[in-house]
Amino acid sequence: MKYDAIIFDLFGTLVDNPTVLEYQGLISQMASILSVPAEKFSHLWIETAKKRATGIFKTTEENIRHICNTLNVDVKEDQIKKIIQLRINGTREALKPKSDAIDTLSKLKNRGFKIGLISNCSTEVPLLWKSTQFAEIIDVAIFSSAVGLRKPKPKIYKLACEKLDVKPQNCLYVGDGDSHELTGASQVGLHPILIRDPHQKDSYYIDKEEWNGYKISALKEVYSFL
Repeated sequence: MKYDAIIFDLFGTLVDNPTVLEYQGLISQMASILSVPAEKFSHLWIETAKKRATGIFKTTEENIRHICNTLNVDVKEDQIKKIIQLRINGTREALKPKSDAIDTLSKLKNRGFKIGLISNCSTEVPLLWKSTQFAEIIDVAIFSSAVGLRKPKPKIYKLACEKLDVKPQNCLYVGDGDSHELTGASQVGLHPILIRDPHQKDSYYIDKEEWNGYKISALKEVYSFL
């Protein structure tokens, strides 16, 4: 099979997923800044994840104000600023490439493949994207919060293929299987590959799917499918 493009997931694929403890720690820090019970804040933060990922909450501030209104808590400007900075700093750290990511992407691009990305993410990721090492290598980056669509909706995969000017059947998709992204990619006609790093333990997943198709444990293993 001749492929024209390879589309990658971001978290758990090109960068590490946060661990469960790291994710819970971030939520606890935000709750502490607001002086609200961590358990109640955590419930509402997780409950509003889809709204963050589809851009219904266009900013962290909107999300925090919604949660505080739900909890009937007054929120101050300095508290919001602290949380925004916490989120920005955390996202910037999270966007550091895996050790083999840049080299793999560069070699694939040099071999003539178009490189795409689809990420379910909140607004911090597209805000910081141009400052990452990925920005100059990846031809088309689709962020769910920017386009109002999230995986596994068929339209988000079709949008990436349209922008890359490739047919889905001529495209590989590589992801860690969160949010049923591999099933979604397959239903559109892409050829999905599950990547699971055996060295990364206790990763946080929103909705991890089991996958019986092709699997790799490192990005460079994608070469064997080309």
